[in-house]
Amino acid sequence: MPERRRKRATIREVAAATGLSPAAVSYALRGIHTSEGTQARVRAAAEELGYEAHPIARALASGRTGMVGLLCGSLEDYWQQSLAVGISRSLLARDRYALIVDAFNDPARELALARQLRDQRVDGLIVQPLDPSAELWAELPETLPVVSIGDALNGGRSQGEVVFDNRRGVTLALEHLRALGHRHITVLTPTLAGTPDRPVDVHVNAEAKRLDLVVDVVVAPQSLGEATETATRILGAPGRPSAVFCFSDSIAYGVYAATRALGLEVPGDVAVCGYDNHPMSALLTPPLTTVDWDIDGIVDSAVRMVVDVIEDRPHERRVVREPSLRVRQSSVGVPR
Repeated sequence: MPERRRKRATIREVAAATGLSPAAVSYALRGIHTSEGTQARVRAAAEELGYEAHPIARALASGRTGMVGLLCGSLEDYWQQSLAVGISRSLLARDRYALIVDAFNDPARELALARQLRDQRVDGLIVQPLDPSAELWAELPETLPVVSIGDALNGGRSQGEVVFDNRRGVTLALEHLRALGHRHITVLTPTLAGTPDRPVDVHVNAEAKRLDLVVDVVVAPQSLGEATETATRILGAPGRPSAVFCFSDSIAYGVYAATRALGLEVPGDVAVCGYDNHPMSALLTPPLTTVDWDIDGIVDSAVRMVVDVIEDRPHERRVVREPSLRVRQSSVGVPR
């Protein structure tokens, strides 16, 4: 005969085993209103009895689902994939789970997904916005804790933001390329043509003027195939730039593919600079010069913020990430 499934232990059995009330056991399992010693004793008893809190009952009791939405602009970008992995693991270490969704680089889809996550009652939302100026970002934080990564959101009402000093990042890259003798630079950005000017693009134009550079800003998708197609068109045309600065290492990988297809050398014929310091960038031939934002620090700040807001604890409202330039062989040398 098949073995009968063991009945799930109840919170009352844990209470009887510890000599506490069911309410005290519930508090201890949630890590509130009880001492650390009591929490340890209750968890040990719960483990021994095989007690597991039913997720629906726990959500009803606490008003929380244990889920945090993570809205990514495009998971075709390798850096965002790494960000999603880091945030998911960091949340799991805090007994929470990431519900990861992908906007596929579509601002309208991004807003629809944000509303869906709210309606699914996630406890909080972490977003790296495609369009930080959208009206929804001024409304959503009124009903849901929202933490943004990369850019501040419209309305200034998000509960936390981990923003990048993009002005400094742009300056580091463009000053580096100018010091090597480059005067004509193409900047490849994933920012869509219909998206209002974002600070990072505004900084490019300002720095180009200050440094007396000829800069062409071109939209390039983050998928390898489309980035390669865009770079091939630019580098294969007459009067090609001597350097390409990409606002994503994923786009830079497309530039590498284009140079190989066209028989060009990096950096001899064209220098390349990225913007993420994805781990693969150091393994390319030649290794990619890129702007590093310290992804581990970004993950830690964003997760800490959203969890503190969910738990109604004091928290940092704004963290600014300072960049550093990782100079490698893709940009070394004087242009031909």
